[in-house]
Amino acid sequence: MKHETCKSPAWPRQALVTGAVLLLLLFLLPFFFLPGEEEPGGRETPEPVPTATLPILEPASVTPVPGWDGGQTLRLLKNDGSVETVTLSDYLWGVVAAEMPASFQSEALKAQTVAARTYCLYQRAGAGDKHPGADVCTDSACCQAYLTREQAAAAWGENAQRYSDKITEAVSDTDGLLCLYEGQPIDAVFFSSAAGKTSDAQEVWGSSVPYLASVDSPEGEEVPGWRTVVTFTPAEFREKFLSARPEADFSGDPMGWFQDLTTDDSGAVDTVTIGRVTVTGPQVRAIFGLRSAHFQAAATADTVTFWVTGYGHGVGMSQYGANALAGQGKNFQEILEWYYTGVTVAGLEG
Repeated sequence: MKHETCKSPAWPRQALVTGAVLLLLLFLLPFFFLPGEEEPGGRETPEPVPTATLPILEPASVTPVPGWDGGQTLRLLKNDGSVETVTLSDYLWGVVAAEMPASFQSEALKAQTVAARTYCLYQRAGAGDKHPGADVCTDSACCQAYLTREQAAAAWGENAQRYSDKITEAVSDTDGLLCLYEGQPIDAVFFSSAAGKTSDAQEVWGSSVPYLASVDSPEGEEVPGWRTVVTFTPAEFREKFLSARPEADFSGDPMGWFQDLTTDDSGAVDTVTIGRVTVTGPQVRAIFGLRSAHFQAAATADTVTFWVTGYGHGVGMSQYGANALAGQGKNFQEILEWYYTGVTVAGLEG
């Protein structure tokens, strides 16, 4: 007997297919009518969940005050006794050219510019009769050193244009910016190089100034003349000291001339007894022409020797330290806030 395949009627299968299609359409229908970015009377499409990491907060930046320096004038007392009226921008160019190597990092030059601007305004405000007929002078022992553009170009030689442009940029990029403490310009003193730390103003000048505290300073052996040795004969040493302190007693062996040397927090000499007279480290520096008060000393029957580190009074901003910090990536604002404790870098209000 031949077997045949059993077949179901066609209509039930069609009904099932039709029902499945209808169900699928009912399920998908809402998606065709969802609102886009925004529909009248509808809702905004939810924003995607952020996947980026949190932003890195950068130090607060400061904005120069365009044209401020050019609007300020100074009466400048020159070395020949003449007085010239100059804009603050031209004066600052000459000061930075004279006070800091133009080969330094740009951010260090900017820090020097802000310090010089601040120091100038601070000194001018309290000058009184210091310079009759003038606001500031070009004597570095009194105010700040200063070079004309011609003098600077002669000193720089083939680098004149490049260095001139760097200083021009330092002045313009910091136009009007000052170091302020409680809203007022500070006594923004500076010096060449420190021996690991700056000195507190109290230790050097006997007056405590909150923004002139001792801080770490990163320069070192890369600084030209950072370590120096100064030697005198006992006779030369005795003559120099007696000219300043005639009451000293140098009887006995020279090996006993130095007694009770103490240092401050920066490592600079605080006091030392010489020839039975107690003097400060800065006084010894001045008497013997040492580059800094950060020294060690010893005497024998034949020589008196000082081993000196750093250059300058040690208070405020170290110029070589500023250059080292700039080399580490710090900007001029960070450099200034590093050396002048608690200051802000901003323009004057009003």
